Amino acid sequence: MTIFIPPDDIAKRKGISLSADTSRYLSSVLRSKTGDPVTVIDGRGRAYAAVVSSLSKGVVAVDITGEIFPDTEPPVPLVLCQGILKGEKMDLVVQKTTELGVREIVPVISERCLVKETRKVKRWQKIAEEAAEQCGRAVIPRIHEPVELLSVPEERGIRGLVFWEQGGMLLREAFAKVKQHCDGAGLPESGPLSPAPFYLLVGPEGGFSREEVERAEARGLVRTTLGRRVLRAETAAIVSVALIVYLSESLQ
Repeated sequence: MTIFIPPDDIAKRKGISLSADTSRYLSSVLRSKTGDPVTVIDGRGRAYAAVVSSLSKGVVAVDITGEIFPDTEPPVPLVLCQGILKGEKMDLVVQKTTELGVREIVPVISERCLVKETRKVKRWQKIAEEAAEQCGRAVIPRIHEPVELLSVPEERGIRGLVFWEQGGMLLREAFAKVKQHCDGAGLPESGPLSPAPFYLLVGPEGGFSREEVERAEARGLVRTTLGRRVLRAETAAIVSVALIVYLSESLQ
């Protein structure tokens, strides 16, 4: 069982009280007992071994017993810029791409988006948290507030792919081209340079317009395709992340 605890709480090390939802899940669903082992994540990439130290009045507490060094992250930090989808489709994209390894998700408003505004960011962040716990990731992706498509990316030097159903460079070639610019282009975090973020732009139900794709290319993104078939928007998002993770790991 993997659970998320904020870093400030983890620093207490002993007698860390869990949230009401997590306490309820451990005590009522899993029937946890004192001494049962759990894995704790801080959402920033660190994980810890812990044990249930007490169960009192519906509140479960844990003690940290040691640090774990998970190896679950893709070698390339992936940022999914997803055209906002209707209803539960966006929930599905957040959940599954979190499982696959995205580092950030940016909901974007494009010309053909059927949803132009949303108050679901907190909901999506919770879905990402639960998905990370479920798949044992120590990193919980950050879900950004929605932005206009043409403002992403706006900084110089950011590279990535824009997926378009009307065609583009072969995905393997496009990935290799972009990765050359990402490797070693990031800022130093602790010693060696970390890879720069790798952006993936995926359209909403109606896809991107030609003008949007051309503007994305003008900003340095590479146009590519997912093959001969036109996929549903939520399928395209999940498949694009899965393929880029596979390529980044197989070419290490």
